[in-house]
Amino acid sequence: MTDIIDRLAGVTPGGTVDALRRHRPATRDNAQASYHALFENIEEASATLAERAAVAQFVAILHDDEVAAAHYAALTRESGGEALERAVTELAEAGRTEGPYGEYPAEGPLAGESVAGLRFAVDDHAREILGERTAASLEHAHLLVFRPRESSVAALTALGAAGWSTDGIVTLSQLVSFLAFQLRVAAGLRLLDTEDAA
Repeated sequence: MTDIIDRLAGVTPGGTVDALRRHRPATRDNAQASYHALFENIEEASATLAERAAVAQFVAILHDDEVAAAHYAALTRESGGEALERAVTELAEAGRTEGPYGEYPAEGPLAGESVAGLRFAVDDHAREILGERTAASLEHAHLLVFRPRESSVAALTALGAAGWSTDGIVTLSQLVSFLAFQLRVAAGLRLLDTEDAA
């Protein structure tokens, strides 16, 4: 079975980067097991495959990872339909920015390091296509990617109000965290592969 990070990074079997990855089999296997748990062997009561795929597609686009974005867009289409995939693409393009940024508590020691930036929100038209749960999940994913310093009880409460259970919120947080890891590893391996080819 193809390792997802190898696939996203374009790792050539038998090449130098492949050998490097196989030098740490536990790390490689654990990353693949995480993907399997989040996207293949799943309990859809907490988060459906379409919801997971939409968030993954959105986060991959925010990270400017075209290969991963295409992979997860295909999964979104398969599990949620073309309208969902198109809506997620449009929203992610609108949500592209640079970060991290955000506001620290006004009374805290880091208040002076607060940085203004985009406050992403799903518009009413897209919300009708996505539904409340998915719309809220994308808004939360944008928060975690660009404004992690603003993660709060209020942010989690907004997910609950949109229909996310506690288990679903945990799954969503795990998903965004895993994607941050996966996309950075794939990008690093691509760079190594390019340097090796040179």
